Amino acid sequence: MALMMDPGSGPLTESEKADLEAIAAIKESAAAEYKEKGNNFVKMGRKHYAEAVECYTKAIAQMEPLPTETPSPDASVLFANRAHVNLLLGNHRRALDDAARAVQLSHSNIKAYYRAAKAAIALGLLPEAASFCRRGLEQDSANEELKKLLAQVEAQQSEQERHRAKVAQAVSAAKDLVAAIEKRGLTLGKAAFQELTGVKKPKLDEKGVLHWPVLLLYPEVMSSDFIEDFPETDNFVPHLDAGVGTVLSKSEILKFLLEDTVDSKSLPENLLDEDDGENDAGRRSTIRSSGGGSVKWISVKEGKTLQEVLQHKDFIIPAIPVFFVVSRKSKFYREFKAGNWSLP
Repeated sequence: MALMMDPGSGPLTESEKADLEAIAAIKESAAAEYKEKGNNFVKMGRKHYAEAVECYTKAIAQMEPLPTETPSPDASVLFANRAHVNLLLGNHRRALDDAARAVQLSHSNIKAYYRAAKAAIALGLLPEAASFCRRGLEQDSANEELKKLLAQVEAQQSEQERHRAKVAQAVSAAKDLVAAIEKRGLTLGKAAFQELTGVKKPKLDEKGVLHWPVLLLYPEVMSSDFIEDFPETDNFVPHLDAGVGTVLSKSEILKFLLEDTVDSKSLPENLLDEDDGENDAGRRSTIRSSGGGSVKWISVKEGKTLQEVLQHKDFIIPAIPVFFVVSRKSKFYREFKAGNWSLP
């Protein structure tokens, strides 16, 4: 009769009441038995963790329906135990769900707070981890494990903030460089000759002057000279010739400028804000889309500044300025102009 009663209806007779109490005792006994088996499986080692989880799950089923408003310490222990095994198995999301349920069922279950925090850390949910630690310490302010875990979480949060700030600073500086390049009407292309220069980038000083690394190549004698800091306001004295290459898009320039500055995995998917678009409607971007182009030489006159040379409409900077230095008086000059030579 008791098994057929509607949910929420009270026992009508002493006999029915006794039946319900007997059923509850049987279920409680079964839950305790499954719990004990689960504990034993945990002690037997990793090979038996899955069996332990199954036992705790069966024990929880015996205690259903679980209360939603009132504490249930016994059920809380079962959820905390299953959370512990899921942590050991690396099932961090399941462990977090179980530990959070254990906390809900008993606010005094300190192990549940600790396991919830551990699972949250593994999932990268540092604010949630800190919250579980603090809530646990509200129940037991002297708990050393929770104190150590909270200190660990706070240290990781501080490191994350420092890293985010570093990335934001690097992206901002790179955007300032791109803006300076656009303002000057310069065109940046893919890097060349990095085997000679390494990864070098221009810098913008506090006065708004661009400082470029510049590579000078002497094809006649097959040598080179690398100037790491060439202010754009400096003049050229010797006669120089420059080439062109493949043009980079604005987002590709940003990635180049950020290379070796921050971990590429830390960068946002879209480096450009809405108002940083590659080609905004209604205005022409000074940095064109990637694409091939015919190669030709640009003669550089003496006395021009680096900025004036780089602003030539056909000049594509191969990441950093590269110039071929050839004397007009040299026998090699004609061969160079005719293309009858090659780099080693």
